[in-house]
Amino acid sequence: MARWLRPLVGALLLLEGAAALSFLHHRYEELVQALFRVQSQCPYVTRIYSIGRSVEGRHLYVLEFSDYPGIHEPLEPEFKYVGNMHGNEVLGRELLLQLSEFLCEEYRRGNERITRLIHDTRIHIMPSMNPDGYEVAAKQGPDSNGYLTGRNNANGVDLNRNFPDLNTLMYYSREISGPNHHIPLPDNWKSQVEPETLAVIQWISSYNFVLSANLHGGAVVANYPYDKSQDQRFRSHRRTVNTPTPDDKLFQKLAKTYSYAHSWMHRGWNCGDYFADGITNGASWYSLSKGMQDFNYLYTNCFEITLELSCNKFPPEEDLERQWMANREALVAFIEEVHQGIKGMVSDENNNGIAGAVISVRGISHDITSGDMGDYFRLLLPGTYTVTASAEGYQPLTVTTTVGPAAPSLVHFQLKQEVVRKPAERKASGTRMNNKALQKKVVPRATRRGTQR
Repeated sequence: MARWLRPLVGALLLLEGAAALSFLHHRYEELVQALFRVQSQCPYVTRIYSIGRSVEGRHLYVLEFSDYPGIHEPLEPEFKYVGNMHGNEVLGRELLLQLSEFLCEEYRRGNERITRLIHDTRIHIMPSMNPDGYEVAAKQGPDSNGYLTGRNNANGVDLNRNFPDLNTLMYYSREISGPNHHIPLPDNWKSQVEPETLAVIQWISSYNFVLSANLHGGAVVANYPYDKSQDQRFRSHRRTVNTPTPDDKLFQKLAKTYSYAHSWMHRGWNCGDYFADGITNGASWYSLSKGMQDFNYLYTNCFEITLELSCNKFPPEEDLERQWMANREALVAFIEEVHQGIKGMVSDENNNGIAGAVISVRGISHDITSGDMGDYFRLLLPGTYTVTASAEGYQPLTVTTTVGPAAPSLVHFQLKQEVVRKPAERKASGTRMNNKALQKKVVPRATRRGTQR
């Protein structure tokens, strides 16, 4: 969709959907009720599931939107939103509840854009990753809430500093020309993370997520990887270190999609800070270690950005409607970004899907892999690319394809098995070579090498 059309479309959607919404802060029980109310209103396109429990035993609920809830359809990308990772940063939590209600209501009304989005995308919405911290913050209320009150989980741990540090492994690996994708986890990683972090890692390991956003507060900016610089510097230092990923231009485009669809994020001046276009490289702002954003990129196929959505971490209820109006179009437009680049099936000669096949793009040193059914999704900017699919036991296949601005290009790979000669065949071949050599009364070097095997 052309960028100039989005504000108009957003205004139309806003007029249609505003009447059904209520703008309140939701405690845990109220949040659960709100999710199940949406599910009961749209039972055929929604599903609620829990990925685990918090320290204090609260479920980490996810609401899924899909035309086939609970089922991964081949070539249908998986998308996720995660809110309230810091318990006292509550706007994202409320916006995701509003978004859930909005998607359901607009689907029931037959809104073509929302219907197409739900039919073509499997959307996972987690309003709160840190329900325990939220309850601490909510007891203080918007008026007296401290900057850190309720930020951490019930064990006092900042969940956005709690993921395995794959950046350090990646930076070391880069020095020896190693990979910066699908980096293995340390052997003892489970003993080093909180229950909420463990649940999220197991969640993103179970679904082949393609695109994601993590909703925070305290600033207004769309932040993209890497969050951690190789040369660690902190926010208090004036000097910044831009630390781009191999997909830096793509991440900038994703971040701008949100910032320019937002009512004022793109203007740059917010909360006393200035960010050109309303976006920033994370490490250029300040270096952050063990964050969820970088972990997604380095461990999975998922491209995640972090959205800082409000100067006030716990805005009063009277400000929630204004914030929803500012973010609604951006939330929908960002989901639509999952439908760009290339996608397809990787299969063998019998059309069986090949899981774990590696998809490499020439000139971008970051690979992704196919899912359990053999389907893959590679986000790319418009352009022409040389793409290779490879899998153990198969001959790699390389194609050239052009990506347009409107929809993903469909590129399938059918891989042929590598021909492996059986030991008996190799022995027979060696015998024939020996016979010829005897006839000539010469023993070639090739035969001597074959004998040594």
